[in-house]
Amino acid sequence: MTLPLDGLPAEPPPGPQVLRVFVPGRPAPQGSKRAIVHKQSGKAITMESSKAVKPWRADVRQALVDDAGQPVVRIAGAIVVTLEFVLPRPKYLARKATPPHTKAPDVDKLVRSTFDAITSAGVWADDACAVRIDASKRYAENDEATGCHIHLQAATSGPIHVAEEVRA
Repeated sequence: MTLPLDGLPAEPPPGPQVLRVFVPGRPAPQGSKRAIVHKQSGKAITMESSKAVKPWRADVRQALVDDAGQPVVRIAGAIVVTLEFVLPRPKYLARKATPPHTKAPDVDKLVRSTFDAITSAGVWADDACAVRIDASKRYAENDEATGCHIHLQAATSGPIHVAEEVRA
């Protein structure tokens, strides 16, 4: 299924729907970690490069757990994941048409931080169950909230084919 550039399809894809949620907040990439050496112990400590990743993961986790801290749904098996990141609109685009978001952060690093939060929430045991990922990023439209549209759906029973191989 091909998604329009401006967002998720109006209707969810056919098949058993598992979870569809919008997480408000400011999506943050999970980049490389940096290591520092603790002065007293001499042991290496790893830290996230981005200070914004921890609040973003907390936003995602909060949207996926109930008041008791339990996941709103637990998913087992193969999962098809659709993520649409809505990023802050720069001021210079206030009254202009919205161009594609071709600057940092990288979409794969946004996926990484979001997947870690989904795992932390207990929705799935491990992000290795994601057999297909459709991720996109775009600028928010005027007066649109930033965040991420998350859609998790059980995969069909057969193999997932995107397209036939083209032979020259």
